[in-house]
Amino acid sequence: MDVAVKEAAIARFLHEYPQAADAGRGHPALHGCEEVRWSEFSGCPAAIPVLLYGLLDQAAAAEAQRVLTNTMFSIAEMNPAMPEVLPFLLRLAGDPQVPERSGLLDHLVTVADYSEPIDSGNEAMALWFGNDNDHPERAQCRAVFEQHASVVAMLPEGLITPDSRAKLRQAAGLL
Repeated sequence: MDVAVKEAAIARFLHEYPQAADAGRGHPALHGCEEVRWSEFSGCPAAIPVLLYGLLDQAAAAEAQRVLTNTMFSIAEMNPAMPEVLPFLLRLAGDPQVPERSGLLDHLVTVADYSEPIDSGNEAMALWFGNDNDHPERAQCRAVFEQHASVVAMLPEGLITPDSRAKLRQAAGLL
C-alpha cells in the first residue's frame, strides 16, 4: 500500500471519528509522538499521531488499530517506522485504561513475530521476507522490546493467550 492510500485511510478515519485527533493528546504514553518525522520513513504517512491518539478514544480505538496495522504492515514486512511507533504502543499497552487493550496486545505480538531474525540459510524465508541486513527495523524492534522489558513484564495475564504472552516476554528478553 503506497503512502497516498495510507493517507486516504487516515483521512477516512478522521472523517468518521473527528474527536479521535484530540483523544490522546497529553497522555504520557504518547509524549513525543508529534516530534517524530514520520513521513521521512519510506511508506509512512505523517499522520501517525492521529492514529495513536485514536487508540485512546473508546469509540475509535478498534478502527484506529485497524488503520494503524494496515499502515505499518504489508504481507511480508513491517514499515521501517515501526521501531519509532513501538515504544508508544508498548507504553499504551501498559495502561489499563486504554480501550481495546487486548487488540493492542495482539498487535504487539504481530510486531514481535515480524521482528524475529530470518535464518539466512533458509532460502525460501530469505526470499519471501528478505534478509535481516535489508530490514534493520527487525533488530531495532527487538531492541525496543528489550528496552521496555519492564512494561512487558507487568502486562496482566488473561488479556492475550499464554502463547502470545510468552512471545512478548521472549521478544523483551524475559525468557
